[in-house]
Amino acid sequence: MNSGQSVPNRPARPMAASLSRGAQALPTMVILPPAGWVRLELGELWPYRDLLRFLILRGLRIRYKQTVIGSAWAILQPLLTMVVLSLFFARLVRPAVESIPYPVFAYSALVPWTYFVHALTKAVSSVSDERTMVTSVYFPRLLLPLAAVLAGLADFAIAFVVLLLLMRYYGLVPTVAVLSLPLFTLLAVATALGVGLWLAALNVEYRDVANAVPFLIQLWLLATPVAYPSSLIPGPWRPLYGLNPMAGVVEGFRWALLGSAAQPPGPMLAVSACVVLALLVSGVYFFRWREQDFADVV
Repeated sequence: MNSGQSVPNRPARPMAASLSRGAQALPTMVILPPAGWVRLELGELWPYRDLLRFLILRGLRIRYKQTVIGSAWAILQPLLTMVVLSLFFARLVRPAVESIPYPVFAYSALVPWTYFVHALTKAVSSVSDERTMVTSVYFPRLLLPLAAVLAGLADFAIAFVVLLLLMRYYGLVPTVAVLSLPLFTLLAVATALGVGLWLAALNVEYRDVANAVPFLIQLWLLATPVAYPSSLIPGPWRPLYGLNPMAGVVEGFRWALLGSAAQPPGPMLAVSACVVLALLVSGVYFFRWREQDFADVV
């Protein structure tokens, strides 16, 4: 540029005005707590499916991080429990399960039960363990217990393979009833999620809930036909026994694998399915209702 050439003065654009126009061009999302009746808005979960996948994979990595035998724990937990039950209960319930080897009888119930215990335990503390995420960024909090419940299916699959090998060892072949096995697996997932949603929401405000869960699980095990068949329950009381949702899950899972050799769940399954549905629907509503306070109290 020649030194003698004059340059016209151009008015400087105010920086504040530029930032203001840029800010106005960006979309703004205002997140407000729900007013009136709680809306589930389950469709909101779909855009966050990548986050759900990340939470599931991270949960699996954390579970087996710095462990000596890694995923073998998924086999050892139900297997060792089966050995203990065989030592103490095999003779007591042998007349009721004489057509089924007791190790298979017990292990076929321990596979869904162990999954339920693991999924429920992780779901209860899922929100309180992620306080940094909950207080830093918005996402559907329902993803946290859902990821905890779904992550447990990896252990479930490993333990199920061992169950099939155990059945082969004893010469047991699944019947056509095995086609109903996915339904009972789905029922176990729904049970863990329904109860987990209730307790996870309560655990955010009352941390005693997580401490009480192991005691609750011990009592629940005694009320579930894992070590004994439901046929020991008098017939008129058996549908009432189905108020324990895991009773229907365990007996149905066992019947799906062993067919006519096991006790059919019958009316008890219908009662358990209704209880599971009620727990799941009410759990989702209760969780969504309490969700607006999580960031304040977690």
